[in-house]
Amino acid sequence: MTKLVTDVICPFCGTLCDDLEIEVSDDGKKVTGVYNACAIGAEKFLHSAAADRVTRPRMQQADGSYKEVSYDEAVEYAARVLANAKKPLMYGWSSTSCEAQSKGHEIAELVGAVVDNTATVCHGSTLIALQDVGIPSCTLGEIKNRADRILFWGCNPAHAHPRHMSRYSIFPRGFFTGKGHKGRKMIVVDPRVTDTAKLADVHLQVEQGRDYELLSALRVAIRGNKLPDVVAGIRKERIYEAADLLKSGRFGIIFFGMGVTQSLGKNHNIDEAIMLTKDLNDYTKFSIMAMRGHYNVTGSGEVLGWQYGYPFCVDLSRGFARYNPGETSSNDLLVRGEVDAVFVIGSDPGAHFPISSVRKIAELPSVAVDPHITPTTEISKLHVPVAFVGVEVAGCCYRMDNVPIESRKVVEPPEGMLTDEEFLERVLQRVKELKAEQGAAAAAAKGKVTA
Repeated sequence: MTKLVTDVICPFCGTLCDDLEIEVSDDGKKVTGVYNACAIGAEKFLHSAAADRVTRPRMQQADGSYKEVSYDEAVEYAARVLANAKKPLMYGWSSTSCEAQSKGHEIAELVGAVVDNTATVCHGSTLIALQDVGIPSCTLGEIKNRADRILFWGCNPAHAHPRHMSRYSIFPRGFFTGKGHKGRKMIVVDPRVTDTAKLADVHLQVEQGRDYELLSALRVAIRGNKLPDVVAGIRKERIYEAADLLKSGRFGIIFFGMGVTQSLGKNHNIDEAIMLTKDLNDYTKFSIMAMRGHYNVTGSGEVLGWQYGYPFCVDLSRGFARYNPGETSSNDLLVRGEVDAVFVIGSDPGAHFPISSVRKIAELPSVAVDPHITPTTEISKLHVPVAFVGVEVAGCCYRMDNVPIESRKVVEPPEGMLTDEEFLERVLQRVKELKAEQGAAAAAAKGKVTA
């Protein structure tokens, strides 16, 4: 007989929906049904029961094929790669728990690695803007209960965050938003006519890469100053209409995505969006929030922030923390050939990095820790499958509004499979042993030279 586990956290996107119900087999080993999740979230739970799931580490052979190895052999290989490297890159961390992230950072300190997360290719520019001008933000709960003006800029939650609009931003009835979507006005800024844009009251179809001009024009319109006839491909009447709509609400929010963080202007776009939010607060209450993708990319930035003071691109190779995006970011290091080993966990750079960086990962000693077979695992020298965080192991994760939530364990992992944290702990202990051996050998060699 099956049983139902309620109030489960979805470990897919930054929305971290917390109302899932998971049906599991009576022995607690298999997911048999998923309720309340979007299609992508449901697939993540159901994949844990896939018949073709890889359950043991695989080492790449000379001919490109893979041979199954034990976890002991995988720990030994990963520890030696990291201990022998002069400057390894430890990348990812966005689809694992805060506990595993912290354990991995201990290894990074010992081996002098560069620690970077997926923000480097998505919301890194947002984090830089936050350091420049700060951010007036709020929680998703406040948006559900208070917001009557919603602006989506450069994002498409209908596809990327499928339950965002139904749980928090557009459709739900809140304490002060009892009419649900009928009491809200929705503006979308996007060069494409997306499924989100089709639902909007106002769609500003900005010309590609001209977000900064439109943000500046909105600031001018809000103050009632004159605009040129057309800005960023949009007639001034539409811009004044959008500005009046934003000012007329009781509480508003700007959600922004990679369509603006990765277009021309990058962090300066976000600087301007934050200043637009500040301007709107002269007329009503307004906040701004990034649409984070991986479910715990926010947590990775938080853990790095607590431990080193910087949210991504942290270089520990000199024995102290350095941070300089553009110099210490993953793609720049790979393209310049400045790292000699790559350790990937909780992400898939093989599917998202430029091909020049992917080729470099394929050439270097490399380890990919991931429960799935991905483009990254298929170019790495070692693939270590682990238990699914949020499905087969619990752990702390951060929602896109910086609220920490404890994810639940709903089924047992396959027998003998390690969790991320367990694998990293074993690698850490072995790296300590290898470093001690290297230190002793160096001291002995120095003694011989002196004698």
